[in-house]
Amino acid sequence: MTAVSQTPATESRHDWSRVEVRALFDLPFPVLLHRAGEVHRAHFDPSEVQVSTLLSIKTGGCPEDCGYCPQAARYHTGVEATKLMSTDDVLEKARQAKAAGASRFCMGAAWRSPKDRDIPKVAAMISEVKALGLETCATLGMLSGDQARALREAGLDYYNHNLDTAPEFYNQIIHTREVQDRLDTLSHVRDAGMKTCCGGIVGMGESRDQRAGLLQTLANLPAHPDSVPINRLVQVEGTPLAGTAELDPFEFVRTIAVARLLMPRSMVRLSAGRESMSDELQALCFLAGANSIFYGEKLLTTGNPDTERDMALFARLGLKPMQAVEQGTTVHADIVATDAASDCCAHSSCAA
Repeated sequence: MTAVSQTPATESRHDWSRVEVRALFDLPFPVLLHRAGEVHRAHFDPSEVQVSTLLSIKTGGCPEDCGYCPQAARYHTGVEATKLMSTDDVLEKARQAKAAGASRFCMGAAWRSPKDRDIPKVAAMISEVKALGLETCATLGMLSGDQARALREAGLDYYNHNLDTAPEFYNQIIHTREVQDRLDTLSHVRDAGMKTCCGGIVGMGESRDQRAGLLQTLANLPAHPDSVPINRLVQVEGTPLAGTAELDPFEFVRTIAVARLLMPRSMVRLSAGRESMSDELQALCFLAGANSIFYGEKLLTTGNPDTERDMALFARLGLKPMQAVEQGTTVHADIVATDAASDCCAHSSCAA
């Protein structure tokens, strides 16, 4: 605890040990929130929250076996597989998102990895959404280097590919790919010049030490993710993780605060699971350093607080949506969800 307290509040590091991260988790709750708030204020306006929208452009039928995901073809969750949306339909959703106050628009597809023939179709969507003045984000699964470069050339700002959980807990949640597969895709994304959106899910039965391991891995990447979505497990009937004991809400807030301390310049996003959070819990998360939310009625296939409730909460707390920036620059944002989507892209992108 003493060693951790000597770390400058605004210093970015990539060499965190598990012992150091656990020491942060173990701080008294008021001390942890105070420290996280100091770091937040050093880099951001604490009264601003980024508003993002998430659209599932291709839902269901995923061959992966992620234990949390309703889009996996092998689980019976009531999610029907759909074909890739048309560019015109995607654009209409993007216009609606911008009108509702979103500054970034994310497109998610339930693929293990896109086929080369899919890339030009998605690239066309990216170019058109970018022309609306929105930041662009995509989550399509594992990418090759060539695919990442093609998406960047189309104007993609961010690519989402979550680590989901600590390396040592990963094979208890997913068996159809390895942690290294995810790290390789993130490397391709960085090499192509795109920003990374990368976080994980908590409440899947992992220990505090394993939550620390997830954040340690994220913070020790060659570059901190520009956006760090922290998802609280949404239990979906028919998935293996349905029935998992719910995570203590204060432990979720601790996870937000530690993420802020480890990655001081990243956008820390409240993602999946917000529908079941009280206003008071969300307020604690904002105090702990969260400054981005998914906005809209749905996060892919699971619910999300509606826009009226979000705006009412913002008004009660004196918060305001982060404004979109001039075209060609980004603010580290993400996106809002729509009505035809699937929760795993929000959770960790079954596509990712």
